[in-house]
Amino acid sequence: MSPEEQILALRNELREHNYNYYVNDNPTISDFEFDKKLEQLKQLEAANPEFFDPNSPSVRVGGEITKNFETVKHEYRMYSLDNSYSKEDLLDWEQRLRKIVDGPIEYVCELKYDGASISLRYEKGVFVKAVTRGDGTQGDNVTANVRTIKSVPLKLRASEVPDKFEIRGEIVLPWQGFHKMNQEREAQGLELYRNPRNTASGSLKLQDSSIVAQRPLECLLYQLAGDNLPVQSQYDSLNLARDWGFKAPAESQLVQSIDEVLQYIEHWDVARKDLPYETDGVVIKVNSLQQQEELGFTAKAPRWAMAYKFAAEQVSTRLNEITYQVGRTGAITPVANLEPVEISGTTVKRASLHNADQIEKLDIRVGDEVYVEKGGEIIPKIVAVELTKRPDNSSPTEYATRCPECDTELVRKEGEAQHFCPNELGCPPQIKGRIEHFISRKAMDIDGIGAETVGQLVDAGLISNYADLYDLTVEQVLPLERMAQKSAENMINGIQASKQIPFERVLFALGIRYVGETVAKKLAKHYKSMDALIALPEAPDKENLDLFADVSSPTEKKLEELTAIPEIGDRIAQTVVEFIVDERQQAILERLKNAGLQFSLSEEQLEGQTDKLVGKSFVVSGVFEMSRNDLKKLIEDNGGKVSSSLSSKTDFLIRGDKMGPSKLAKAEKLGITMISEQEFLEML
Repeated sequence: MSPEEQILALRNELREHNYNYYVNDNPTISDFEFDKKLEQLKQLEAANPEFFDPNSPSVRVGGEITKNFETVKHEYRMYSLDNSYSKEDLLDWEQRLRKIVDGPIEYVCELKYDGASISLRYEKGVFVKAVTRGDGTQGDNVTANVRTIKSVPLKLRASEVPDKFEIRGEIVLPWQGFHKMNQEREAQGLELYRNPRNTASGSLKLQDSSIVAQRPLECLLYQLAGDNLPVQSQYDSLNLARDWGFKAPAESQLVQSIDEVLQYIEHWDVARKDLPYETDGVVIKVNSLQQQEELGFTAKAPRWAMAYKFAAEQVSTRLNEITYQVGRTGAITPVANLEPVEISGTTVKRASLHNADQIEKLDIRVGDEVYVEKGGEIIPKIVAVELTKRPDNSSPTEYATRCPECDTELVRKEGEAQHFCPNELGCPPQIKGRIEHFISRKAMDIDGIGAETVGQLVDAGLISNYADLYDLTVEQVLPLERMAQKSAENMINGIQASKQIPFERVLFALGIRYVGETVAKKLAKHYKSMDALIALPEAPDKENLDLFADVSSPTEKKLEELTAIPEIGDRIAQTVVEFIVDERQQAILERLKNAGLQFSLSEEQLEGQTDKLVGKSFVVSGVFEMSRNDLKKLIEDNGGKVSSSLSSKTDFLIRGDKMGPSKLAKAEKLGITMISEQEFLEML
């Protein structure tokens, strides 16, 4: 046998042993025998470097150093999941599904493993890239570190696979490996790791991949992403992933009803304690990929999936003090400062009290013994007070009346849950918070500057609003603490590069209250430029005013104009108008415009956009020649609105193959016009 043949045979044999050990949990040779074969492969590869293969089992040991993790845009967005906490939540979800899709609905139940979300990319059956979830639209390239994880196949076990696809999952640290790592740290006198999830997540961002290779991380996969995948259902995709060599957990189950979903949840709420991994719930997915496509997505999550969270752990501790935090929009959040207590492997010192109503409802007072819960929230919350242990000298909590940062009197508008500090351009946390939001990934995505640097710039008097960023020079920022020449240049270059960020993200970056990503896109699409958005209708000519003329003020007309846009309500319209009539904000906008930011949609974005379908609502159902997403984009590009379910407000149902009979019956009952894909295209 030639050296090349020996190398190829050993690689294939070792891949199979890796698969049996790390994916099937069924080793077929001893560790000693495996190590001998691996050493033999290394020696052959060293003697024959012309046969180097980056996907050889010998490269798992790591050694690559990554100082800066490249930001990579996801080709297929990684959505978050909506959460449910009760049987009623799941039944409500099922009812929403049945309003959109016809026929029986199968579900796949999967355990929700608590790790670090990852997307693995394969081309021609070979692993090429690993990207963290990040903000869902882009994440960090951690390929070198993930390559060291033994349950990630570097080369798939099947010959017939799509040319390219992605598979999503969780990088987890099993309990056994976690405890072993902590035993080693304890022996060395080092601080112990708090929990497996944070340790797994932190491992992905280590600069030296050889250290990652020493950690017993595993990768559990659960979702294929790509075009023209050879599967019709989620359950089939899990089985296919296993055939290809991925570790797709065997605990997943195909069920026929919500009742069976609830049985699965009830079983695993108890049985999960025997699992080798940390898990905090169950993910329920509609099985049919065609039904998934029909259900689509909200701005943040798929409609076809729901995460059920197991009941959170509760502990009791003493409430020492209530302080108040000021958010970037001026919202005041009361925070309970607690006697430190352990919950789910982390030390909790603070918990959110949400607002004045919550404090009053629970009658929470300083000195109380309180029950704290950490369930799906970054900041734990207080859920109850142990009244039997309340001190005799206890007095009711009086909510703050003035801003803790700038001493401005707080306001609370009718219908609002929170108090606000109205000093938005003069209150330090609001100033810093707005700038931090402006530079964030989903907004202006400015490299070379983070929250700590923003604080330094504001405290040094170099900036007081986000327009000031565009006047900064390298010479001005160099004196800042821990700021070197290269860092200063990177910051200024990052600020200049942000001038190419598209208009809808600039609009989101402004931090107008209630104007999130989705609303910013709707406003950008409707007005097409900042000038059109901020322009107020002309006031009526009082001298020639007709008796029956519209005497609405320019701001009232602007409010009417905004609320006429689909899904822009009174509350959003009010905050937009308040922003655009504020002379201080107008001056900032003018400076941003002069700095060269994108204040209108690009020619490329405007291309193909018309008003042909303005005021028309469409529902898309069935299977079409073009992709459903392309069909929906055509509707929106031409001014129409896409709805997920039929109602009396629906103008057209675009009917494809395999559309369900109940949807057809409902459309006929409501008198909705039904058109084919071709008839729709002819409308344009």
